[in-house]
Amino acid sequence: MAEPTPRRNEPRLRPAPLLFEPAEATGDPEHFFDLESIDDPRALLARATELTVAFRAAADRATEFQAMAAAQLADPRRFDRLTTADIAERAEWTEDYAKKMVEFGRDLMRGEGGSPVDPV
Repeated sequence: MAEPTPRRNEPRLRPAPLLFEPAEATGDPEHFFDLESIDDPRALLARATELTVAFRAAADRATEFQAMAAAQLADPRRFDRLTTADIAERAEWTEDYAKKMVEFGRDLMRGEGGSPVDPV
């Protein structure tokens, strides 16, 4: 289970860096961050765990940015503001989820944090 995302006043943990795969490696469907080349199960578990934590942290952070963008787009002070239905369509969300993300984004921008919205 993913750990909660730290808020603005809490230090962020630094996950393992996500290194971009070389172009020739991405063409091989069996290649994934060089994990297939690790023979030692202890080393494989350690590196796969590092990647899992890094991907979760990246997904949590990206979700926060999505929420803030949704809140900014829905801001009634904007002359070009979007409805939650428009935001939902652009982000491929349901309208209910878009409403939750707008509110989460507003909380983040006020510095309240809150808990990440579960898309499921």
